[in-house]
Amino acid sequence: MNTKKWIWQHEDFPYFVHDYAQLEPSIFRLIEKSGELKGKMSYLAQNEQDILSVETSMSEIVATSLIEGVELRRESVRSSLYKKLDITFDREHDVSTRNSDSLTELYLDSRFNQEALSIERLHTWHRAVFAEYESILHPVTKGAFRTHDDMQIVSGAIGREVVHYVAMPHKQIQPSLEDLLEYVNHSADNFIIKSAVAHLWFESIHPYDDGNGRIGRAIVNYILAKDGGLDNRYYSISTAINEDRRGYYDALESSQVVSPGSPLDITSWIAWHTQSIERSIDISLRTIENVVEKTRFYDKIKHVKLNEKQNKVINKLLDYGAGNFEGELTNKKYRAITRTDAVTASRHLKDLVTKGILRPIEGYSGRNTRYELAL
Repeated sequence: MNTKKWIWQHEDFPYFVHDYAQLEPSIFRLIEKSGELKGKMSYLAQNEQDILSVETSMSEIVATSLIEGVELRRESVRSSLYKKLDITFDREHDVSTRNSDSLTELYLDSRFNQEALSIERLHTWHRAVFAEYESILHPVTKGAFRTHDDMQIVSGAIGREVVHYVAMPHKQIQPSLEDLLEYVNHSADNFIIKSAVAHLWFESIHPYDDGNGRIGRAIVNYILAKDGGLDNRYYSISTAINEDRRGYYDALESSQVVSPGSPLDITSWIAWHTQSIERSIDISLRTIENVVEKTRFYDKIKHVKLNEKQNKVINKLLDYGAGNFEGELTNKKYRAITRTDAVTASRHLKDLVTKGILRPIEGYSGRNTRYELAL
């Protein structure tokens, strides 16, 4: 009886096949949308392009962790990016951490370092993901492949677990990854196809105790930056994936569970991957207007002196965009964001209103007063 089930058990693995004729329309549409993004970027001033690049990079770093349930402080990641990119870095208000610095270095290396991928480089990325991670219950060997065979993707309560995937035995990891890196470094496949294949291939190997998703998405960024005609400084694929996490895991699972005797066809996975990149560009197209508003807002208040807590709140409001901060800004939310007391928050808010940066929203007063940016 043939009991093969997982993708790595297929007799043709890793020789994937796909129907390019079926994929071609979506690939062309993606390239056209990339051209639209490039056109809109050309109308932005250089400082606006720089801001969009930083904001997109920050979103990628934050989202790729959030997909795995790890929340990062956007302010810390932004601070790390400005520091690492040396863009008017304000050391006095540096809120970067060792963790945000490490994750930023991983992203920048995957985005700008076009040297060939190697196993040691993947290990370096893995150490960056877990720079500050320590756990007795769930230990992770940093910068090294797993040495056990019980790697499973499982969901559900204890006793009612659902096994979504079982990864290959650890003895197969090294040779399979060497084949993958040979493909990444030397294949002449279309870069969109290549990034999709590499992503699925890496996740199917699942070489590490944890962090495989984040490394897999870093490989996608590497390929899109090195081989692609799509400038991924200005869009974040992890942001699009995070908005459809269920779809992401369903697409992976349906591609990694195979039927004996069937071809190793991953057309549906490549289609989903292509659509994710397209969605990420759609997000960037919407973000451009927000960046323009942000730049013009700061230009308008460049001579206004604000303290660190006020700047932090304004940044958060601008990150969400006009009218998108749920429940609007209140004294309570100001305190939560800045970790200050009610009296100080009231003083700061009154000062921002006096300076014309915030305005009270009609219909609210007293303790219920809500504020919005006076854009």
